[in-house]
Amino acid sequence: MSVNKVILVGNVGKDPEVRYVESNVAVANFPLATSERGYTSRSGAQIPERTEWHNIVLWRGLAEVAEKYVKKGTQLYIEGKLRTRSWTDNNNIVRYTTEIFADNMEILSRRDSGNAQQAQQQSTEAAPVVEEDSDALPF
Repeated sequence: MSVNKVILVGNVGKDPEVRYVESNVAVANFPLATSERGYTSRSGAQIPERTEWHNIVLWRGLAEVAEKYVKKGTQLYIEGKLRTRSWTDNNNIVRYTTEIFADNMEILSRRDSGNAQQAQQQSTEAAPVVEEDSDALPF
């Protein structure tokens, strides 16, 4: 038995890039930043804040919701799985990238109530949109 599951809570680094592939299927890509707070160790050493960047891929309904409601800075809860792919660049060098293919997305940032209501109606394939405080944990 094996498990490939990723759970992230972070902020969108740039507006999603959405494209439509075969049969008008939406695909969205964007970076998501997660940060670990800095701290002082017991020995007095200063450990700085560390930010990790993740490449997020959304398909179909989730991509359409992201296109309408996700912008740079939006705080998201993402559940998905890791996928690594490779390609050969123009210089004949094999490149690799690791992406999070999201199965579930929840918007944690506050929005005005009109947009939140529209997002709730639009996200029938997506997870429900959270309208609570941005400090609230999704689980």
